[in-house]
Amino acid sequence: MAQEKEYLTFILNGEEFGVDILSVQELRVWSAVTELPNKPAYIKGVINLRGVIIPIIDLRQRFGLAPLDYNAQTVTIILRSVDSKNPMVVGIVVDAVSEVYKFELNSIRKPPAFGQQIDSCFLEGLASVEDKLIILLNSLSLLDQNELYQVSRPPEERLANENTLTV
Repeated sequence: MAQEKEYLTFILNGEEFGVDILSVQELRVWSAVTELPNKPAYIKGVINLRGVIIPIIDLRQRFGLAPLDYNAQTVTIILRSVDSKNPMVVGIVVDAVSEVYKFELNSIRKPPAFGQQIDSCFLEGLASVEDKLIILLNSLSLLDQNELYQVSRPPEERLANENTLTV
């Protein structure tokens, strides 16, 4: 019997993305956040959710897409790690929530190799539903502080630094 995994899908910039449903704690309509000083633009601030302070990340901006004004369809997905040794909770702001899909693990395709020009640390794979491809995100990377809060550098700057030898 094939193993299956369920994904909650959402829309960003017209593309459909999915996250492991086991990492979804809850869905919330967009509400105001407490802004923090001296932060990257994609970190919107924090909220107090039943006594837990949760950072809110605009996933559009984290992925280098143009920001949008938030509206009635804007949703914050609260993700939590299933790792009890390294608990992490974060909210990701998305354009809209779409569906819940169940995929057989052997039907999920690995993302193509992009080389050093594209940061693919958040990609888990691609899944097909009818005529569309859904980009599956790696929930562990989304909940990894080192990956999520890393300030992105332009590709040309990354390449210049990677091609420089230090003695």
